[in-house]
Amino acid sequence: MSDATSRPLSLPLRLERAAIRGFARLPRGVVERLGAKAPVNRDGEGLAPEIATALGVLNRIPGSDFSTKPVDVARRQIEEESLVFADTFPPFAVEDDLLITAVHGDIPATRYRAKAGESRGVVVYFHGGGWVLGSRVSTDSAVRFLALHAGVDVLSVDYRLAPEHPFPAAIEDGLAAWEYAVAQAPVWGLDPSRIVVAGDSAGGNITAVLALALRGAAVEPCLQLLFFPVTDLSTKHPSYEEFSDGFFLTEQHMDWYRERYLADPAHALDPRVSPLLIDDLSGVAPAYVAVAGFDPLRDEGIAYARRLEEAGVPTELARAGDLIHAFINIAGVSPSAYEATLRAAQAVEKAVSG
Repeated sequence: MSDATSRPLSLPLRLERAAIRGFARLPRGVVERLGAKAPVNRDGEGLAPEIATALGVLNRIPGSDFSTKPVDVARRQIEEESLVFADTFPPFAVEDDLLITAVHGDIPATRYRAKAGESRGVVVYFHGGGWVLGSRVSTDSAVRFLALHAGVDVLSVDYRLAPEHPFPAAIEDGLAAWEYAVAQAPVWGLDPSRIVVAGDSAGGNITAVLALALRGAAVEPCLQLLFFPVTDLSTKHPSYEEFSDGFFLTEQHMDWYRERYLADPAHALDPRVSPLLIDDLSGVAPAYVAVAGFDPLRDEGIAYARRLEEAGVPTELARAGDLIHAFINIAGVSPSAYEATLRAAQAVEKAVSG
């Protein structure tokens, strides 16, 4: 068991987790009736009934908006929410807490392997949270899912967070983590040519930027896995307006993140912040881009996938039309989220096996 990712839940949170688990076990017909009035987006996609029902409850809870709170309180809240929704897994063969040496100091990370002696490659994973929130704790369930279902090692990285460490600290840590994984892969009994870079939301942004930085490197990623990535902080795409509030990630949240990540607002025009703005995307690693139908970041994720395709990069755009932002964190309670995350794990398995 990883000491770094283990957190005890308080009694109220244990009760909340039990209630969510109970809801997830309801017959599908009951859930569909509860979510019968689920919203439909402009493209005609309906929100998954279990998520519509959950949002109907969550949006009525006072004081749940982390962007109104101090950063340390917001970080604790995000970790607690992730633990409440986390899936359960059998014991893993490997859960090693590591320190990655970097110029500024050590970067904490955890390596996971589900089964002893069975691994096809490595996924270097960067958590979401707007470069401000999130940790190995908040992404523990998602990376375990990938390790188990893709049959890979996952290196989950606790990169430096803003506002203490604004752009480009997270990118620098990402590069250090990549170099560490390349060097360590043979030690772990794995082929360095079978390393995937992956992340969700802000972590997807870090992933996309790393893939660009690693073009022509001695070892390049065999896949970039982008879950609902931030690809453009320079403007607000139309999905910001459509899903500005009420669908977990809000426009206000993104404004809050942007203000803390960028010490200078002009940095939003830097392709290392907004990779959608780079002139040339050719030659980057093959991509799997997963977007959610009810997400402020949907349109910039789609735009990035289209630009990759136009540049000749092998790209799969996986549109989960009935889901919300951060769906990989609720795979244990939402059948739709489970299937969307499983498809991504299968893409990883294919990339490291080819």
